[in-house]
Amino acid sequence: MNLSLEETRVIGVLIEKQITTPDQYPLSLNSLTTGCNQKSNREPVLDLDESVVQETVDELVKQHLVTENSGFGSRVTKLQHRFCNTEFSKLQFDEQELGVICVLLLRGPQTPGELRTRTNRLCKFSDVKEVEATLQRLSHDPEKAYVVRLPREPGKRESRYAHLFSGEVDVEAMAEAASAQVTSGPSAGAGADNDRILALEQQVAQMQSQIEELQEQLLELQTR
Repeated sequence: MNLSLEETRVIGVLIEKQITTPDQYPLSLNSLTTGCNQKSNREPVLDLDESVVQETVDELVKQHLVTENSGFGSRVTKLQHRFCNTEFSKLQFDEQELGVICVLLLRGPQTPGELRTRTNRLCKFSDVKEVEATLQRLSHDPEKAYVVRLPREPGKRESRYAHLFSGEVDVEAMAEAASAQVTSGPSAGAGADNDRILALEQQVAQMQSQIEELQEQLLELQTR
């Protein structure tokens, strides 16, 4: 697959809502557009017109990744994904694998620690090691890998992982860029300060994630 940003956003939203709000799934075009443009749990934040979302859906229908259904006696078309875990798809994931892929589709590259926090409404992980084991399953086969480990960024403790549904990722080029940044970066004497800053950044990221989850829950309550 070589999905665009809009296509990964549509599929990610359909997967997310199927899990978190099953009573409202499949989604109307209006609900799907709202989900695509959410300001919480989305990176980057988008502002898509309904017409753009419809065009994206049309393209995904052609690829047999989304279906449009009209319920009996209803004029509203409902949308659902056929991306995975259906009789029409070769992609079959367990609950943890699907949770990881959904977050990567909605939020871009993530560290195992971020994934553990940000998948808590989609699946359960007991610790980061369980997340890493799931990522290993999704990336172990070069001919059928769904995620890839990115080079660790300078000053970061964990490597990020990205999905491969938008084409291959040039990991070597990213590694060279990271190495060049380290070479031109601050001296090693600042290591202790960097560690303290990293710890604070991780705490802030965790708090931000919790705030975003509360915002999304409030939004879902308001739209019911």
